[in-house]
Amino acid sequence: MSDTRADLAAAFLAATGWGAAHRVNIAGDASNRRYDRLRDADGGTAVLMDAPPAKGESVRPFVRITHALRDLGLSAPQVLAEDDDHGFLLLEDLGDDLFAKVVQAKPALEQPLYEAAVDLLVHLHTAPPPSLPPYDAATATPLAALAFDWYLPGATGTPDPGAKAAFDSACHAVLAPLDPALDVLIQRDYHAENLLWLPDRTGVARVGLLDYQDAMRGHRAYDLMSILQDARRDVPPALAVAMVRRYVTTTGADADAFGAAFACLGMQRNMRILGVFARLSMAYGKPHYVDLIPRVWGHLITALAHPALATVAPLITDHLPAPDPAVLASLKDKCGSVTL
Repeated sequence: MSDTRADLAAAFLAATGWGAAHRVNIAGDASNRRYDRLRDADGGTAVLMDAPPAKGESVRPFVRITHALRDLGLSAPQVLAEDDDHGFLLLEDLGDDLFAKVVQAKPALEQPLYEAAVDLLVHLHTAPPPSLPPYDAATATPLAALAFDWYLPGATGTPDPGAKAAFDSACHAVLAPLDPALDVLIQRDYHAENLLWLPDRTGVARVGLLDYQDAMRGHRAYDLMSILQDARRDVPPALAVAMVRRYVTTTGADADAFGAAFACLGMQRNMRILGVFARLSMAYGKPHYVDLIPRVWGHLITALAHPALATVAPLITDHLPAPDPAVLASLKDKCGSVTL
């Protein structure tokens, strides 16, 4: 944090009564945001979000979506104070019990936690979304094509504009039929390192929510696919099947249509993540994201096996190399080599 930014943060905290609190950095993410835990003399805690506007961040979407989620009885952190102009929020501290950490420590809780996460989506999807931009084919296709923009040249050293153009056309064609069904709020990063276990609360409020500021209006399968095709941890296949069945049974969704949408959105998301992770390494000097790519590739191949993606699958597998050791080494060798 620059001295100027530090001064702004200090002034914000002083104005909120937390100026004397002890601060410890607890998280950063793939964005430019950072989070500090504050602890006052009485042992009370809160979280400072620092989202620098000069680096393209804004706290306004987070605040807006927070209010929408809390209005539905969901455990998004309460906004205690805000400075929209300078990009600071003081937030309720929901603790450290991320789903990924809880399951690692207590494997027997894996199924109950995922059931709670599915039930939260069922509850969320009973409500009309706030006014949000649609995550439609026109928006999602260029994001999927990030794999051709970053992963392909990072892996091989050579872009392929023709292959990218063919993929764009086929990807848009399989996503466009989903556009009439974009009728719920999708958080877009709904996974085990963005969910907190709050067992002292009841029902769907037991799931604490983080990192939802990029929410859009999307398809009901998207967030379920996001948590079950997690880039950071392996979800047992039997559990994933059971959770899809739980959602479909509870909501009365058409199983075949939902399964096709799940696969198409899985293709789109995992292609986007391939590109984003390669970009984070090559342009932002974060090579640890390369280590996650084999799991993402596995999710992509699983999605491509669905008949709904018969036209897209060869355009991906014929042009994008699998992330073998040589490909991963190539991506890491280019770490920080690209200037945006």
